Amino acid sequence: MQEKITPILTYIFPRLSDAIFVGLLMAVFIHGPALLNGDGDLGRHITIGNYIRDSGTIPTRDIFSHTMTGEPLVPHEWLAQLTFSMVHGLSGLTGVVLLIAFLIATTFTLTYRAMVRRNVFRILALLIAMLAAYSSGLHWLARPHVFTFLLAALWTYQIDNEKSKVWLFPLIMWVWANTHGAFIAGFVILGAHLAGWLWEYLGKRATREAGIRLIAIGALSLVVTVLNPAGWHLWGTSVGYFGSQYLIDHTVEYQSPNFHNWSTWPFLVMLGLGSLTAGFGGKWRPHESILFAGWAVLSLYSARNIPLFAIITAPYLGTALQAVVERISLLQQSDQRIARVEHRLRGITWPVLAVIALAISTYRQPIATNTFDPNKFPVEAANWLEANPQSGKMFNNFIWGGYLLYRMWPEQVVFIDGQTDFYGEALTREYAQVMYLEDGWESVLEKYDVSWVIVPSGRSLVTALQEGLGWTVVYHDSATDILRKP
Repeated sequence: MQEKITPILTYIFPRLSDAIFVGLLMAVFIHGPALLNGDGDLGRHITIGNYIRDSGTIPTRDIFSHTMTGEPLVPHEWLAQLTFSMVHGLSGLTGVVLLIAFLIATTFTLTYRAMVRRNVFRILALLIAMLAAYSSGLHWLARPHVFTFLLAALWTYQIDNEKSKVWLFPLIMWVWANTHGAFIAGFVILGAHLAGWLWEYLGKRATREAGIRLIAIGALSLVVTVLNPAGWHLWGTSVGYFGSQYLIDHTVEYQSPNFHNWSTWPFLVMLGLGSLTAGFGGKWRPHESILFAGWAVLSLYSARNIPLFAIITAPYLGTALQAVVERISLLQQSDQRIARVEHRLRGITWPVLAVIALAISTYRQPIATNTFDPNKFPVEAANWLEANPQSGKMFNNFIWGGYLLYRMWPEQVVFIDGQTDFYGEALTREYAQVMYLEDGWESVLEKYDVSWVIVPSGRSLVTALQEGLGWTVVYHDSATDILRKP
């Protein structure tokens, strides 16, 4: 006989999906300092979001640098930036950390549920979902790409569900296209489904209606991508970046993964398990094989693709492994017991309580450690600059551009920041020319009428400016040097 569970307990007892959500929410949240300091772009995103909130307009011309002032700006992340600004206004940087934790926890809870819908044993689905989550961990940062985590999961798992309404996809795509430039991944995923459908259709294992559905999804979703502040120019920005090998080669996240670093090992395990299932009779549909192989290649070429590989392929890997282990009686029995219990549970209580508790505890009460690290950013130098503002145009360390905007805009604009898809190869090369004292570096400073420089202390540029051009150090600490032109 089944034990009875009182109605109140059906809401109190957590399901495995609830445990995944709460566990990941807390795991990401406690890594707040790493989320904030692993990248230099967050300050720029908050600054642009603040501008959108305050002005009620989305900038389509540059107002954040003196090198590109007035140039057309494609605000392809404006919706994410506005969201960052709103949570930052409520709870500071801790609010941003909570938002990122919520997005990641929701993404991989959906990953688990997608596998359960595919009849994968719940314990196996739990293990694969957590493996996928930690495969993505090397790119857990407070940046708009984390919205892509969730949107890619929604897009992929809904395409796999033949009962999903066609109108849902252009809605997801509109949000995606206005949140992050990786919306193009949605069309890559759709293309793999179309290729897989064609293979099955030619083998008389798929219907014509299924293909028409995919084409309709693609056509409607393509149309809505132009519903953004820059219209069709959005595509030029998102695709155009890949036309510069220089920018790709000089962007860390575009480099191949280093498998001597433990953060890449979960991804390596996923690759190994995928290969293992092929040898043990795991079942892969054509589009699943295309997506697994294709995103594996993309991830081996560029580490930034690993999170999408994990999110997109985890349900397929779970299904393939299920075919290998489904005859193990112990797993069958345990899954049946868990299913019987979870069938009577309503869940959701613990996820809701966890989010509410963290939101209330952090509302206008920032956690001391959720700050920009003064060893990585010019925190003390920015404090000094607020009391001692410098006239004229600055030259700044590339990684610090976003932080300097966060602290000093609109009183100060930057030479460059992390938005290399906007600044382009030419300016990035000129920045490197100065920073690494390449031939003609002095002429770059003259070209842009630079009056002062803020760079990491101890750089060769500091010595060259002092001894070669007679510049004066007006501020120095262990992290930062500020020099002025005579």
